[in-house]
Amino acid sequence: MRIATWNVNSLRSRIDRVEAFLDRHDVDVLAVQETKAREEQLPLMGLQARGYDVAAAGVNQWNGVAIISRVGLDDVVAGFPGQPGWGEPAEPESRAIGATCGGVRIWSLYVPNGRKPDDPHYVYKLDWYARLRAAAQDWLDGDTVLVGDWNVCPTDDDVFDVTQFKNSTHVTPPEREAFAAFLEDGWTDTVKAHDPGYTYWDYYRQRFERNRGLRIDFLLGSPSLAGRVTGAFVDRDERDPAQGTGSPSDHAPVVVDLSD
Repeated sequence: MRIATWNVNSLRSRIDRVEAFLDRHDVDVLAVQETKAREEQLPLMGLQARGYDVAAAGVNQWNGVAIISRVGLDDVVAGFPGQPGWGEPAEPESRAIGATCGGVRIWSLYVPNGRKPDDPHYVYKLDWYARLRAAAQDWLDGDTVLVGDWNVCPTDDDVFDVTQFKNSTHVTPPEREAFAAFLEDGWTDTVKAHDPGYTYWDYYRQRFERNRGLRIDFLLGSPSLAGRVTGAFVDRDERDPAQGTGSPSDHAPVVVDLSD
């Protein structure tokens, strides 16, 4: 079984790339973030023609998550128990969707960015981590994977130059501690041992061409699922502006293979 995660930065804008990616890598399940559309706005005909079912959660041009599967799509849930809200009044955003695909419980997650360490959105981000961790305690016993854009660089090796981020989010101790807490609970970073490279490159100043990236997209597996991982890789070609049609997302897809 092959599972992938990808922050596509607009599914409508990059549906051709998504379809080509699924074909090229023979992906069974793709978790998507930043779909930036309501479900009825998504261009699904090409995916459905390929045998994929789609579950999506989105309300406008911001955020949005989806799961694209050709091995079943059962028990779909938008949002996790206790998910915090944002705004006035505070309401949960379209940042999490879960489904069971081929016997694996998959959560597509788009963790809040945080904006700045002194911003209310940063407090919201830390609360989001904490609430997700609490909910995920009940998911450790089965074959479960928490996948998506986590918006954190867990170590200095996961950022091209940590000194450039000294006053920024993604590398602050509270964020790193929040991510490390999932590993302490028993979740495994299923990709790092196979491909520890960057997954995100800003569009600014040819960051991709200069390989000045961040590693912020992860697939955290429960103990039983982590034991099934046979390989993993980051598809950097998909981030390359010279590859494919149209502009790429600023994230590259991350792929994990599981044994039966």
